Amino acid sequence: MAKPIKSTDTQWRDVVLVCRKCSKKLDGGFGPDGDLTLKKALRKYLHLKKGKKGRKGELTITGADCFDICPKDAVVAVNTAQPKKLLIIPVGADLFEVKTRLGLDDGRRLKLVQPE
Repeated sequence: MAKPIKSTDTQWRDVVLVCRKCSKKLDGGFGPDGDLTLKKALRKYLHLKKGKKGRKGELTITGADCFDICPKDAVVAVNTAQPKKLLIIPVGADLFEVKTRLGLDDGRRLKLVQPE
C-alpha cells in the first residue's frame, strides 16, 4: 500500500534558483574578492546565515539543473516568483543590481550621491 502524500509549511516569500552547471564552469567570479559562486555571494550579501534559515526563513537560494542557456562568463538565475524572467548574470556583476533584478527586498536602498 502506498504511503499518503504529506506537506509542510514554509515561510518562503522568494525562492531563487541558480544554475549549478554555469556555477561549476565559472568556479567563482562573484562577491567582493570574486572568489565566490553567485549562490554563496548572494547568501552572504543578503545575510542568510543569520536569523531564520531553511524553511523558516523568508528566502532560499538553491542550485538547479541546467536551464539550457549556457552563457559564456555568466550564470543563469531565476526568482520562482517571476518564472518568465531568467536572468543571465555576468561575472563580477554588482550584487545590489542582481538583488534588485531578481525582485528581492532586503530593506537596503540605493544611496544617491548629491552633486556638489
